Amino acid sequence: MATTTETTAGTAAAVPGPAGTAPGRVAAVPAGAPAVAPEEAAALARAARLDALLGDPLDPANPHGLAELLAADTRGEPPAATEQLLTDARLGAEFVPAEFGGRLTRADLLAKVLRPVFRRDVALGFGYGITSLFGTAAVWAAGTERQRADTAGLLLRGGRASIVHHEVAHANAILRDEFTATPGRSGYTLSGRKDVIMNASRSAAWVVWARTAPERGPRSHSVLLLDPADLPAGTVTRLPRVPTPGMRGGLFSGLEFTGAPVPSSALVGRPGEGVALALRTFQVNRCLIPALAVAAADTVLHSAVRAVTPGRGGRTVRRWYKPLTGVFADLLACDSMATTALRALSLLPERSHVLAAAVKYVVPDLLREDLEALASVLGSHGYEHRSPQYGSLDKLVRDLPVAGLGHTGTAACQAVIVPQLRSLAERSWFSAEEPPPALFRAGAPLPVLDYRLLGIASGDDFLSATLAGTAERLAPHRADGGPASDLAALAELAETFVNELRGLRARCLRIRETRESLTDPAVVTLSDRYALVLAAASVLGVWESRSQDGRDPFLADPAWAVLALTRIGRRMGIPVPELPDGVLDRMLAELSARYRDSRSCDLDGLPLAR
Repeated sequence: MATTTETTAGTAAAVPGPAGTAPGRVAAVPAGAPAVAPEEAAALARAARLDALLGDPLDPANPHGLAELLAADTRGEPPAATEQLLTDARLGAEFVPAEFGGRLTRADLLAKVLRPVFRRDVALGFGYGITSLFGTAAVWAAGTERQRADTAGLLLRGGRASIVHHEVAHANAILRDEFTATPGRSGYTLSGRKDVIMNASRSAAWVVWARTAPERGPRSHSVLLLDPADLPAGTVTRLPRVPTPGMRGGLFSGLEFTGAPVPSSALVGRPGEGVALALRTFQVNRCLIPALAVAAADTVLHSAVRAVTPGRGGRTVRRWYKPLTGVFADLLACDSMATTALRALSLLPERSHVLAAAVKYVVPDLLREDLEALASVLGSHGYEHRSPQYGSLDKLVRDLPVAGLGHTGTAACQAVIVPQLRSLAERSWFSAEEPPPALFRAGAPLPVLDYRLLGIASGDDFLSATLAGTAERLAPHRADGGPASDLAALAELAETFVNELRGLRARCLRIRETRESLTDPAVVTLSDRYALVLAAASVLGVWESRSQDGRDPFLADPAWAVLALTRIGRRMGIPVPELPDGVLDRMLAELSARYRDSRSCDLDGLPLAR
């Protein structure tokens, strides 16, 4: 349920009402609440329009509903009618920066627009075109004006681009010799093979990472932008489709290049810049995929509530209070971390590299645990694989690893975080300045996402400063007691995570800067714990901001943050205070209200088509 308020641009934006608001009533936006920035209002409007076009996901007669999407998955086919709907809605424009004629202004707003698609089908989101964004990111970061114009035109017409190197884009294993581009007088000669590429058979552009120097190292690879129509016959072979256990409707197939001539004009950026471009641009992928996975898990949470609630006006069976509210708190924590990182890409682009890796590290693990918990709630319903009411669990469990949210992606993120731990401990933790308030403030204007500004491993951790600063501001509440003990619990939790960071700092300062230390299991464990500390800092930053703006009474209430931090702390095995009385009850009341009113279980709490 939501009310609307006029933004500074005069566009209506959804504002969630408090838990327990009766159906058909709206909550007034508090006087003085900050207006939503025009670009955010426009993105929310596009998301609402897309959700309405896709229609009620539970309607069996809806050609774009879950019944048809699950049937297409069973057949191993893309849902053609829904892909055509997305083309007609010009979804491809969302992947093109506004300066080149598209709608992409910020990564956090792109996530809001795409969530209606991913809420229904992860494979649809990938197969229709988010992989086009991953492929073309190098073009937006370093391409020539001609390359950018041609690529923008392709996506604006509804075309696709594929990213071509070893492993999926977000797994990062680009230093393996899958493709070799030998430099010549007029360009390159490309050879090599890759068997599994999303949309290779139907993309009109291939963005290829290829080895262009014989020696190994950071200057060994370059990026080439290819038009399949320009390659001479016999120099490229389109390999057969490869079936996958998840995202079964995705069109994965391979390419083999055999001495394919590539003009020098195909080079994106400078020779040998491929690794640097990957490290910079993959930050967006690492934040965006987990943010969209939250939307997919949201659908499963709604189905679990449905399974144990007799009708939308009924009461949830009490035995399921704890797992349902726990998953709800985790989704809010995951959204806090992912949204903070996505906003940082615009606000602090040179300082977001490690945070982006941590998001890809933490969120998939939390979601996998949550899906296991929801499977226990769903019980026998979880085996109804083709049911629009309950089939989303089985599909998402299969889809997430194929989407790069598996062990390979985790290892790649560890490879980013572990080398930075000693530097962060020496130069940043307990000395960095807190980030600007706009990082957490809902609706606040932010700079446009510019791939050219994304940096690599700056050695600065602004979220550790948020953690320390929020804990200090909460410290006076640690002595509180009685009925108003939620803030006391939150203050105690904040201090607990500060102490955890102090302990991590002491241990990270002892890391030896050798190649062997980077694979030491004890050091890898430190990266695990550090990533979870960043998740806790994100929750505190978001809660503090929402408690100040007063827009959403539920998010201003400490209950969700207390439960989210308690669960993070227990995962780390650190002592946490007992939950104050009423926390689970308030969480369940909000979750029940969102289910009854058909609203999302993320930070936005937006109305959903039904």
